[in-house]
Amino acid sequence: MEWAYVLVIILSVFLALFLALAIALVVLLIKITRQIKSVTSVAERTALKFESAADSAAAFASPLAVAKLFKSFMSNRKK
Repeated sequence: MEWAYVLVIILSVFLALFLALAIALVVLLIKITRQIKSVTSVAERTALKFESAADSAAAFASPLAVAKLFKSFMSNRKK
């Protein structure tokens, strides 16, 4: 065997090894991407729930503040 054939065999083995590693890496990256998508969707739903809770609290607090102000005004007027 000539050295050129040995070199071709060695290079083809390393190429096959790197190809297998690249395929495994791509599969892992696809799995991680799906997990990230799942986490972001859960975070988005949670943020929307907090936003709706904050809107409800703001809608409730505004009339309550007006009622306290009106009560304060009426109690000062009676005195």
